Amino acid sequence: MLKRVLIANRGEIAVRIIRACRELGLESVAIYSEADRGALHVRQADYAALVGAAPAAESYLRIDRILEAARKTGADAVHPGYGFFSENAEFARAVRNAGLVWIGPPPDAIEHMGDKVEARKLMANAGVPVVPGSPGTLETEAQVREIANQIGFPIMIKAAAGGGGKGMRMVESDKDLGSIVRTVSSEARSSFGDGRFYVEKFVRKPRHIEVQVLADEHGNTIHLFERECSIQRRHQKVVEESPSPFVTPAMRAKMGAVAVQAAKAVGYTSAGTVEFLADADRNFYFLEMNTRIQVEHPVTEMVTGIDLVRAQIEIAAGKKLGWKQSDLTQRGWAIECRIYAEDPDAGFVPAPGKIQTLRFPEGPGVRNDAGVYAGSEVPMFYDPMISKLAAWGANRAEAADRMRRALDEFIITGELVTNLSFHRWILRHPRFLNGDFDTNFISQEFHPSAAPNAEDPARTAAIFLAAIASQNGANHSNGQMPARPAQSAMSPWRNLARIDALRR
Repeated sequence: MLKRVLIANRGEIAVRIIRACRELGLESVAIYSEADRGALHVRQADYAALVGAAPAAESYLRIDRILEAARKTGADAVHPGYGFFSENAEFARAVRNAGLVWIGPPPDAIEHMGDKVEARKLMANAGVPVVPGSPGTLETEAQVREIANQIGFPIMIKAAAGGGGKGMRMVESDKDLGSIVRTVSSEARSSFGDGRFYVEKFVRKPRHIEVQVLADEHGNTIHLFERECSIQRRHQKVVEESPSPFVTPAMRAKMGAVAVQAAKAVGYTSAGTVEFLADADRNFYFLEMNTRIQVEHPVTEMVTGIDLVRAQIEIAAGKKLGWKQSDLTQRGWAIECRIYAEDPDAGFVPAPGKIQTLRFPEGPGVRNDAGVYAGSEVPMFYDPMISKLAAWGANRAEAADRMRRALDEFIITGELVTNLSFHRWILRHPRFLNGDFDTNFISQEFHPSAAPNAEDPARTAAIFLAAIASQNGANHSNGQMPARPAQSAMSPWRNLARIDALRR
């Protein structure tokens, strides 16, 4: 039986996991860096432990300090969230070797799927369709040219250990080959410490569609249908939805079955995602498998009613899945927007800073997973996510209507810049509303003047609210956090004393 879960992460996903733990009657342990002393996940957790200085390499990416925090706080399990160590087999093994429960897939599965070339081989051997390309890793321009001559241009050159959209370049013709090979190899070494790469045929007008899977330790594996992730910039997702407006019932059934087949082939347990590229004729090909909870998991939760983080924890505790495939259906439609502290007009560069006024949207069908509060700061050291805003509707049109309303209600002011106006532009674009898009949508349609801030109705409201808050000293705008309500027989003051003791 689990009692206390250490969350090896920060921000909104840490808060999300804390909530799941609380619903299960489990205590939570937050880790934090010097930059996150006042972060929301630290304030929400039952216990908290400092693990180092602000840079992630000195805190959130220190295995020794995280395991020491688990020992000191008496944690018996570790949940990695996403990012950082979530897909690191070495960390997963270290957690297990320390006698802790790892809330994630087996380290071997992480390792197999983390190497993109190895993953392609495994999937091809398991009968999963893969994009035509090189059978293994490549090291020279001549090798790439040989494969390109076989499958034809355009091609994609990808880092073998890549992820998060890094280490990927498209090559249109032979004349660009040499420089792009050098760029990918260099980026792969600097980002992943591994300069190997491989080649795939470039799929024109591709849709990026992924399938959520759950697998327990008793041999049961199910899929929870698809998510549409084609609205992306530089291979990083921006807007996600479920179901996909592109996927037919027959395609959905086939993709789900293939995703389950892929998970079983690698001995997978826990929550995971099998990602596919689909062409205009609805042929789909294995892209990669993410061996963790996904940023966009809320849309699947909203249409299936299944709490994926709770399921992860229960699977790690040895429970069987509570559903069969025949039990699962998609109800309605959900759309998620990733709200970042970044400047779309300046090429989406991070624009972090302190938040002065913050008002999250509410109302029917709206969900907001956030890791900030008024008065807190989005640090410069990490991913500048503010929140994941999701909206549910009985159909796609209603979900889009609710998302537009929610985006217009979202008010935030301070030293930072956000991409709210960019999302408002997307949710009003005819191609998005018609479901007529692919992964090139943003590069084709967006330019800095497309999403003007000056006419943003919420901007005017934000300035007005900030003025009122400044005059009246309203708590919701001056950075004060309300006292956490007492739980069981434990007072919030005693909880605070426990946290402070651990910090010391």
